Amino acid sequence: MDDSRRAFIKQAVGLSVVCAARFDSEDPAYASTSNGVVGDDKAEWYQRPLRWAQLAFVEDDPGNYDLSFWLDYFQKIHVDAACLSAGGVVAFYPTEIPLHYRSKWLGTMDTFGDIVAGCRKLGMNVIARTDAHACHQDVYDAHPDWIAVDEEGHKRRHPSDPQYWITCALGPYNFDFMTSVHQEIMRKYMVDGIFTNRWSGSGMCYCEHCVKSFREFSGLDLPRTDDPQNPARRQYILWNQARLFELWRLWNQKLKEINPHASYIANAGGGALSPLDMKTIGELAPTLFADRQGRSGLMAPWANGKNGKEYRATMGQKAIGGIFSVGIEDKYRWKDSVQSSDEIRLWVADGIAQGLRPWFTKFNAKPIDRRWLPVVEEIYKWHYANESYLRNERSFARVGLVYSQQTATFYGGKRAQALVEDPALGFYQALIEARIPFEMVHDRLLDPEHINQFCTLIFPNIAALSTAQCQQIREFVERGGSVIATYETSLYDEWGVRRRDFGLSSIFGASFAGDAQGPMLNSYLALEKDPMSETFHPLLSGFEDATRLINATNQVNVKPIGHSFFSPLQIVPTYPDLPMEDVFPRPMKERSPGVFLRESERSRVVYFPGDIDRTFWEVLDVDHAKLLRNAVLWATNETAPISVEGQGIVDISVWGQKNSMTVHIVNLTNPMMMKGPVREVIPIANQRVRIQIPEERHVTRAKLLVSGKDISYRREQGLILLDISSIGVHEVIALDFAI
Repeated sequence: MDDSRRAFIKQAVGLSVVCAARFDSEDPAYASTSNGVVGDDKAEWYQRPLRWAQLAFVEDDPGNYDLSFWLDYFQKIHVDAACLSAGGVVAFYPTEIPLHYRSKWLGTMDTFGDIVAGCRKLGMNVIARTDAHACHQDVYDAHPDWIAVDEEGHKRRHPSDPQYWITCALGPYNFDFMTSVHQEIMRKYMVDGIFTNRWSGSGMCYCEHCVKSFREFSGLDLPRTDDPQNPARRQYILWNQARLFELWRLWNQKLKEINPHASYIANAGGGALSPLDMKTIGELAPTLFADRQGRSGLMAPWANGKNGKEYRATMGQKAIGGIFSVGIEDKYRWKDSVQSSDEIRLWVADGIAQGLRPWFTKFNAKPIDRRWLPVVEEIYKWHYANESYLRNERSFARVGLVYSQQTATFYGGKRAQALVEDPALGFYQALIEARIPFEMVHDRLLDPEHINQFCTLIFPNIAALSTAQCQQIREFVERGGSVIATYETSLYDEWGVRRRDFGLSSIFGASFAGDAQGPMLNSYLALEKDPMSETFHPLLSGFEDATRLINATNQVNVKPIGHSFFSPLQIVPTYPDLPMEDVFPRPMKERSPGVFLRESERSRVVYFPGDIDRTFWEVLDVDHAKLLRNAVLWATNETAPISVEGQGIVDISVWGQKNSMTVHIVNLTNPMMMKGPVREVIPIANQRVRIQIPEERHVTRAKLLVSGKDISYRREQGLILLDISSIGVHEVIALDFAI
């Protein structure tokens, strides 16, 4: 294995007890990770801001926008920090760098400097925004080698505005020119950081610098394929990451040489489909900003919270801003539009519930449509009034949903959305419907330090796992942790190369039988009672009146390891769906388990050989939702830290602060839940809540932060019981502890 790959998959190994850990605020299992410890000195200001504003200037803003309006608005809504456009594509300050294009409207003004000064008078932190992805004709004329080149050797004009050229992210334009721009901005204004949009490139570049650098790295020519099993493509993936992280570190170093209290903060990160390794990002970044600005198409409103969880999986308790747009996010790019007020409220509420710090972004400082202003004002003023309950120190979730960038990259490839992301989305939706609080877990952080708090880890088709990662999972089970896995989990190594057997076959109790089937039509799962007890397994709770369920559409052929065992689900193989006279099941030659269940004194394992999570996301069959819920409840096998009973679909999180505990309930119940924007909020009523209190903590007061009132509660054996009569978009239960 080469050194670059060792660096890519290096992981820590340790020992700890998992499910035996007490639900205790002082237990190390609930302590902040080393990633998340941030001091209070000036050099580490990143934890202070709770509410952000971004003003992205357009070229004609200088002299044409109302500076006092924005400063008054920032003050009125209690904004703590701002991200303001400075330079790159267009400079909004009097730059002295040759070829750094100044706004034609700038004249002798300093638009960026004036607003920075105004924000500082309000006590705000300020970071400068730059954009590195495009340049003007004079740059092309002076340095044609700075321009991105397509596969056919053509210099790339900007697809939206042909007067611009697309720049190469991995050559001198970024490493030399943009480094100088960042240094100049820092020297002139001593901002707290620099945040760059579109800094990592606009697709593959075949310019002379990329050709030379890649050949020096790999000895190969740049690939002409996106197949991750192609040797050149595999090396390109590693080289591209290494080069971008080299750029990140360079910019950070140059900024700190000028202002030791500042950092370079990249616009980077996200979930399994994110191209840059989140583990490395978590180590590099003192703070990050989750840039999922809104939803479009068939995106669930919980996607904002999911993004926050994905960042937190590697960032620990470092501050994460949740960027949201006030406009409609759609492929048609209506940048001066305004979303419905309830769509903004719901999107931001779910981000706040999952630990994001709200950050509104406005493109064009001359607001054409002002309907969003009172909505953001309402959200920010509420957030300010309750900020002591929003400085979260730890999550009390006991279930972790694993995501894997290496599975998406090396196994999924161009089909990563269907093979990797869709199974995760399916399990995510099932957990939401089951009202189970959970966190996301990065598969390169499966060491005890990062997974101690979890009793159960879920692997939704996490197909590509290294031998070391498989060993970490086995050790988690040996320590008492439970595991749920689906489909091809661990059937491939970290490079996406198929193994002869599952890397986790010993804990699944199943062995790969050599092939897979799918997509299957008209296949089912037959329900069976335990022949010894004549009862249904808890996995089938709620299905006592059913005979069979629809099967997944793809499945791995497997065989049990060792002695025969009972499976409560048996696969009914696919049979014809036409002509109608031929629609009947054929006699089964042999029985094939639809699920493998293993139980020891300390742990439980559930393995589905089918892609039931991905099928659920595609079909949203209620039986699959129940089955996945039952699997989590059976595997976890402990009293949940929170239960909320009542009608409706809600997203739940449970947080601890210094002297309090909060439960967020976000009401997703809406006919437009899976197709935004929502038209109106539909309140849900009569929610019965049970909260488990950490040991040695005494509750002195309970209140509802959104309703703005105290609420009566009952104590019962370490539990707090209360009833909420109605929830609109969002409610937060805050429990104060005796100090």
